[in-house]
Amino acid sequence: MRICIQIYMGNFDQKTISGFGDEWARFTQDELKGDLLQKIYNDYFSIFPWELLPSDAEGIDVGCGSGRWAQLVAPRVRLLHLVDASKEALDVARQNLRGHGNVDFYQARVDKMPFDDNSMDFAYSLGVLHHLPDTDAAIRSVVAKIKPGAPILIYLYYAFDNRPVWYRYLWRVSNTLRFFISRLPYFFRYVVSQLIACVIYWPLSRFAYLFEKFSVNVLNWPLCYYRDKSFYVMRTDALDRFGTQLEKRFTRAEITSMLEKAGLIKIIFSGHSPYWCVVGIKG
Repeated sequence: MRICIQIYMGNFDQKTISGFGDEWARFTQDELKGDLLQKIYNDYFSIFPWELLPSDAEGIDVGCGSGRWAQLVAPRVRLLHLVDASKEALDVARQNLRGHGNVDFYQARVDKMPFDDNSMDFAYSLGVLHHLPDTDAAIRSVVAKIKPGAPILIYLYYAFDNRPVWYRYLWRVSNTLRFFISRLPYFFRYVVSQLIACVIYWPLSRFAYLFEKFSVNVLNWPLCYYRDKSFYVMRTDALDRFGTQLEKRFTRAEITSMLEKAGLIKIIFSGHSPYWCVVGIKG
């Protein structure tokens, strides 16, 4: 008779945590400010139901990274808790939010957040939970912390389920490159990612910008999202995309299923890039 014993090691990947710590230490987002910061923030938060929050709202930024979104959320709430598993990321977030007196910082994993269940008025997690071994469980961990009737905003990488077949094949090529690049020593994956930003992100996005000026529909053009973004954003995202080993992608149907299993209702997806941004209310 064989006896199998499984030991729970936690819902995290240390290489991913270290990689993002390096990323935010290098790209502190000090160049992301003003109208550009507001524009990208609006891309994510356009569907967030601010009207559901009480006047003294308290919430969580799960996987805060550099704290770029918290800079615009904090002025709208009484207290915002910034959580990240990376000490280096939190150091950058503290610097970026040094002028805000209503923020707290916690070095903690998603499955070990130091908050009572059903205690928060809202939560958001943008571009984080798809980098965890068990995204489904991570969503449940975050939802557990918010009150019944509270909203949560989540951004998960999409599986190109709203794109043409050729687009998905093109992604497979890029994903093969990511597999090898993300396993290089940090210095080399940084250099390669910046070359990719120069020779792929910038030209393709600028062609999309130019064609759009001539009334060409560029919504299915690769990297069209960056057509009105700065080169700094492209450099950051190229490192994010090609420097991270653990990456998952989900269809809209798969995300809906995970949110429903976590106890969310009134699920609404954003109709524009980046995909998929989704809001749910805890039932």
